[in-house]
Amino acid sequence: MATEKTATSIWEGTLAEGHGTIDLGSGAARGLQVTWKDRAEGGEGTSPEELIAAAHASCILMALAAGLVRAGTPPTRLESEARSTFDKVGEGFAITKMALRIRGEVDGIDEAAFREAAEGAKENCPVSHALEGNVEITLDASLS
Repeated sequence: MATEKTATSIWEGTLAEGHGTIDLGSGAARGLQVTWKDRAEGGEGTSPEELIAAAHASCILMALAAGLVRAGTPPTRLESEARSTFDKVGEGFAITKMALRIRGEVDGIDEAAFREAAEGAKENCPVSHALEGNVEITLDASLS
């Protein structure tokens, strides 16, 4: 069964001085402010790269939870951080790296098995697949 999700955005003005908003079709977030300064200079507002990082952080935990359940060691708690790097590349800009950090509470599993499960989640997460071949993805995973 295929599902579709939508997001909309409006931009007003030039790249350097303009601003935009992002709305998620689900209504979970509306009016997220975005500017070039926030995106390229590390300002306080959100950016497309932050939203992709958020998608990756949640996607990898879903993949990891599924893998741990299949292995007979369901997680008690999983936490992730995804840190995207947006940088100048040639004449343009690109997401160059996604650094994933996962910490987990899982009974009946050792550190090596947890890291292996996390690597499997990284390889099988749909967001990882979308970034694969374009973005360096690193993973730091350990039990809490």
